[in-house]
Amino acid sequence: MKIGVPKEIKNNENRVGMTPAGVYELTKKNHTVYVQASAGFGSGFFDEDYKEVGAIILNSIAEVYAESDMIVKVKEPIQEEYDLIKPNQVVFTYFHFASSEILTNAMIKSKSVCIAYETVEDENGALPLLIPMSEVAGRMSIQQGAKYLEKPIKGRGVLLGGVPGVPPGKVLVLGAGIVGIQAAKMAAGLGAHVTIMDINMNQLRYVNDVMPNHVVTEFSSEYNIRNRIKEADLIIGGVLIKGAKAPKLITKNMLKDMRPGTVIVDVAVDQGGCFETTKATTHEDPTYIIDDVVHYCVANMPGAVPYTSTVALTNVTLPYVIKLANEGWEKACENSKSLSKGLNIVKGEIVYKEIAEAFDMEMA
Repeated sequence: MKIGVPKEIKNNENRVGMTPAGVYELTKKNHTVYVQASAGFGSGFFDEDYKEVGAIILNSIAEVYAESDMIVKVKEPIQEEYDLIKPNQVVFTYFHFASSEILTNAMIKSKSVCIAYETVEDENGALPLLIPMSEVAGRMSIQQGAKYLEKPIKGRGVLLGGVPGVPPGKVLVLGAGIVGIQAAKMAAGLGAHVTIMDINMNQLRYVNDVMPNHVVTEFSSEYNIRNRIKEADLIIGGVLIKGAKAPKLITKNMLKDMRPGTVIVDVAVDQGGCFETTKATTHEDPTYIIDDVVHYCVANMPGAVPYTSTVALTNVTLPYVIKLANEGWEKACENSKSLSKGLNIVKGEIVYKEIAEAFDMEMA
C-alpha cells in the first residue's frame, strides 16, 4: 500500500503522524511511504532520518495526498486539505467529528474512508489510540494551569504546592478517566489539594485506592460542582463521551461563583468542551478571560510537547496502520472489531451513531 505522512498545518501543531521507526516497520513489509519534506522537524525527526528507513520525501502536501492510498496524520484535516482528499482514500487520524459540522460535511463530500483514532476501541471498552494523548494532555493541564495561575497572566497568584506556613492550592478535576487521573497525579505531586469528581463509582473507588490522601473523591452532581468551584484555584475539565459532544458541566452563570483569577482548563475542547464558555484556542493565543475567570482551551495541547507526543502516538497507532496496509481497510475492519469501531464516515455516509446524532443527520 502507498501510505502518506503529510506535514501538520494546524496552528502550532508540531507533531507528525509517524516516527522514522514506524516508517521502517512499513517499508520492511514492502509498503511505500511518502513523507512530506520537513514533516517531522517539529518533533525532532529530519528528512534524512526518514530517507534512511526507506521513505520517499515529497515536497508538497498536495503530492503526498495525490500519491497515497492511506493518509496517516495527527489532527483532523483543515480547510486547505479538504480538496486534496480523494474518494476511497483512507484517512487515519484524530477527527473529533462531533465538535465540527463543517469538518463532517467536508469529509462526507470527499467520499473518503475516515477512521478516527479516538473511537478505535479495544475489547475492554478502552480507547487505545486516545489514551497516550489523554495522558499527555492530563499531565499538561496541571503544568499549564499552574502557569496561568500566576498574577502577571491574570491568575489568582497562587502557587499550587504552597510553601511552609501557606496552604497549597486547590484543584478540582472533573472526570476520573485517563485525563483526570493523570491531572490528579501531577497536581498531587506538586502538593496541591485535589478533588476529583465522576459519576462512575468504580472509577472513584480506584482513584481512592491508588492516590495519596490529599486527593479526595466526590460524586459528580451539579450541586457538588457548584459547591467546589467556589473554593477551587484550578479546575480541569476531562470528561469524555466516546465520539459524542462533551456534557456542559460548568455553565456561564456558574463563573460568577468562582473567585477572580480562577483558571479553568478544558481538555475536552476537541469534543466541544465541558464548560459552556469554552471556545477553542491555540498555543499562539491560549487563553481568554470571561467574568474574571481565565480559560485555557487549546485544542491540541500535546502539540506543545511534540517529541513525547509523536513517539507515544506512533507506539499505539502503528499496529493498526500495519494491519490496514497489509489487509486493506475493508478486510482489516472486518477482521478487527476494535478497528471497525474507528470507522466514522465511509464513502460519503456516516456510520457512527454519535456523529449522526450530534448534527441530526442520517446514518448509513
